Amino acid sequence: MNNLKYVNIRHGTKSLMRYSNGNTLPLVQLPWGMAAFAVQTAGDRGNWYFHPEDRSVEGVRLTHQPSPWIGDFGCFTLLPQSCSDNSFFSTADGRWSGYRPEDAVFEPYHLKLNLLRYRTVFELSPTERGAAIRLQNYGNEQTRLSIYPRKGVTEYRIDIKNKRLYGKLHDTKRRAADNFNTYFVMEFSCNIDKEKCRLTSPDNNYVTALSGGGDTFGCSVAFEGSEVLVNMAISYISEAQAEENLRREIGGKSFETVKNEAEKIWEQKLSKIQIETDNDVIKRTFYSCLYRFYLYPNKFHETAADGQTIHFSPETGSVSKGFMYINNGFWDTYRTVYPLLSILEPQQFEEILDGFINIYDDTGWLPKWPSPTEIGIMPGSLIDAVIAQAAAADCCSDDLLERGLKAMLKHAENEPDERCHGRFGIELYKKYGYVPYEDVPESVNATLDYAYGDYCIGVVADKLGKKELAEKYFERSGNYKNIFDEKSGFMRGRDREGRLSPNFVPEAWGGEYCEGSAWQNSFSVTYDIDGMANLYGSKEAYIKKLDELFAAPPIYTTGHYRNEIHEMTEMAAYDFGQCAISNQPSFHLPYLFAALGAPQKTKQWVEKLVLEGFTDKDDGFPGDEDNGTMAAWYIFSCMGFYPMCPGKAEYIIGRQMVDSVTVNGKNISVNNIDKTYISHNELIKKGNEI
Repeated sequence: MNNLKYVNIRHGTKSLMRYSNGNTLPLVQLPWGMAAFAVQTAGDRGNWYFHPEDRSVEGVRLTHQPSPWIGDFGCFTLLPQSCSDNSFFSTADGRWSGYRPEDAVFEPYHLKLNLLRYRTVFELSPTERGAAIRLQNYGNEQTRLSIYPRKGVTEYRIDIKNKRLYGKLHDTKRRAADNFNTYFVMEFSCNIDKEKCRLTSPDNNYVTALSGGGDTFGCSVAFEGSEVLVNMAISYISEAQAEENLRREIGGKSFETVKNEAEKIWEQKLSKIQIETDNDVIKRTFYSCLYRFYLYPNKFHETAADGQTIHFSPETGSVSKGFMYINNGFWDTYRTVYPLLSILEPQQFEEILDGFINIYDDTGWLPKWPSPTEIGIMPGSLIDAVIAQAAAADCCSDDLLERGLKAMLKHAENEPDERCHGRFGIELYKKYGYVPYEDVPESVNATLDYAYGDYCIGVVADKLGKKELAEKYFERSGNYKNIFDEKSGFMRGRDREGRLSPNFVPEAWGGEYCEGSAWQNSFSVTYDIDGMANLYGSKEAYIKKLDELFAAPPIYTTGHYRNEIHEMTEMAAYDFGQCAISNQPSFHLPYLFAALGAPQKTKQWVEKLVLEGFTDKDDGFPGDEDNGTMAAWYIFSCMGFYPMCPGKAEYIIGRQMVDSVTVNGKNISVNNIDKTYISHNELIKKGNEI
């Protein structure tokens, strides 16, 4: 089946800083690719540089931006400029061209734009670390390709004889090593006009030169023909490695060959799940989400000339053997991306996990939000759940689990040297059984995430036969009970003396809570549903509290945030009560009903959320998509089962929103299953026998 035809890569791009319908980019790249490309329509909007309703183009950006809240690095735009000397502009406000978005081709494997000002058709198809590009100039002016970095010191060298451009962009981000660079090489199909090549400064001045550069300097290569094929590759290791990547991934292939290979790769991935439904909106939304699922995390490793897999560590500045992956915020992705990966791509899961654990070997800490260095902006160490899911779903070797367990234990027992690493406040957590609110921001989330991390350590230790160690951490995972307030029915912050935080307002965001209030953050103990129910007195009482949550008006106060954040605005825009499906902490809430013995309530709410919260349009997400997380939630919810607790090899039954589902060639149907959970083993091995 051709599922590519259902994919809208602009899905979720109709977003603004104050209101997100996905906060995505229309990425043209291969699954987990190191190089991604997106149209830049308005760079003055910062990280929101593409909008589907813009009719201008400033270039096609080589991008590594996983989220506008994280930003880009090692990025530059490619822009064909067919113009005379007196009409040449290098600044963004002067060089842009009109285009017709309704006539453009936006596909995962192929981008095609007609730049009206420059009378040039620009086409691009991706490889893992580069792209094949075709320029077709149908005007009378000279054809040229310009490269404009967003920021950073750039050096260029044009090789006239071999028809190549070499470049190095030094664009450090946060904690990056001084020798962290993005190297690139471009090979052209026709001769270069050396008298017309230019180096351009940010203030729109230019010189005719074949080498040089400077801070935010651009380069414009002029050609002697009207049709130019450009093969390019990047590297984080060296110029020679960029050449090696170019040789391996493109070599002498034609543009059409690269395009066809990329198309086949995407079609194979999108065929991992086949659905049947008469609802075209669901089908288009589903496959657009499946495309999103396959974008992240991104490869950061390369293959050396001798065939070894190597990677550059952006924090240490050294080159090491092995895989490396970046651009993932585990606070988001652990919930849905890695459970779905364990079903669809278990071997890839192992490689990705190996890459994450290699970051521990390089830096001494497991990653929390690597892009490309550690961002560390969210609470907890939720990669614990990724490792636990790999263990529970048998996705990796015991040797890899041993390495992972060693790293998990470090941040479960040792106070980090910097707040961006590990579990900040872990010594207080060990002393009090919770994180005091006067010492650590977002203390409720920190306590709950640390307790869940302890459970995940127990899962991995148990898998490896370390029973005594497993029991220690399973017992410690019960610390969530220490912050439960029986009177209000919410998880509350406590001080060192055990006193609850004063002036409690359930609808107040921030403070002890992360990206939400007590409503969104008090029900995340998914590994011990019975234990949570006991805190309420019974399962029926817990269900009643959840009913209150879904029935409550979607009101909020800015609380400790002081200013409104976009997640508040998005929650209030939908009539789902205090279930902020726009953000990850609410993803499991509708499924708690089924876990507590009320499956009809789960079916009712899942159906409402799927049909009213999502569409296939450019504004089709109810909030930030976040590296495949929301996309995978939609995929699970349409298929009819959901990973209630990553680290447990089971999926809770929900509401199947399509007529039939086939996963990796096995027909799956949960509509008539008379049980609460499906095991992972049943799902991947037995298919319709379940």
